[in-house]
Amino acid sequence: MKKLLLNVAALALIVGAVSCREVQEKANEAGNAVENAANDAANATGDALESAGNSVKDAANDAANAAGDAVDATGNAIENAADATVEGAKDAANATKDAANNAIDATKDAANNAVDATKDAANNAANATKDAANGAVDKVKKATGH
Repeated sequence: MKKLLLNVAALALIVGAVSCREVQEKANEAGNAVENAANDAANATGDALESAGNSVKDAANDAANAAGDAVDATGNAIENAADATVEGAKDAANATKDAANNAIDATKDAANNAVDATKDAANNAANATKDAANGAVDKVKKATGH
């Protein structure tokens, strides 16, 4: 009976040791599973945060580029308007200059025409006076017989 009790006690000890070992293994497995799940969650969270950061960075870059494009377009529009204003002012100045030159030329032409007409009238008057004087001389010669 002693032997039997010793065998039963040894068997109970073996079964107890095996159960404790299984519980420890299961606990280790559960701990590893929790650790792996935590690592997976941390990695997924890190990936999500990195992706969100990249999205924010990309959106900020897009907004900065759009703002830069808008500034460039505004600058180009202002520059084009300034160029057009300068060109318009140049064209107006040239047109005014041309009109002034045309008026000067027309005035010169009119003055020259008036001078020519005055010369012609003076020559005609001189010729008429000369002809009249010659006619008078001829009449006097006829009348006097010389």
